[in-house]
Amino acid sequence: MRFDHIKALFDHSGKLLSSVLWLVAFHSLVMGLILIAQPTAFMQFVGFSPDCEHFFSAQGGVFHLLMFVLYSLGALHIERYYYFIVFSIFIKAAATFFLLIYCFTVEFKWVILLSGIADGIMGLMIFTALKFYILTKTRNKHSL
Repeated sequence: MRFDHIKALFDHSGKLLSSVLWLVAFHSLVMGLILIAQPTAFMQFVGFSPDCEHFFSAQGGVFHLLMFVLYSLGALHIERYYYFIVFSIFIKAAATFFLLIYCFTVEFKWVILLSGIADGIMGLMIFTALKFYILTKTRNKHSL
């Protein structure tokens, strides 16, 4: 009875991984749209001037939309797009390091710090869910 939740986790590791990827995909979709649209009130709220050049922020938004596609494909077809899932862990690690280094060496803004922490958490979530998925596949192979 004590390990029922662990057994359930292993029994549904594909659903767990897919769910994590959908959550990360949704985050990328929202961030992409925000970075492209750059609503004045939101930009001011998070500490950015709405009067700045918009090209590079919009370019970052397009990158987020492309990542939305990558995460979605991984969520829909884990086996087929396995390497996209692995790549997404590296993307989240790179984003975490970039944001934290930028925050502490170039310009401290609370939204940059929170974004770095959030990307790190999302990367760890993907990594952990993928690890459970692989362990489940390995366990099922050996029990045949």
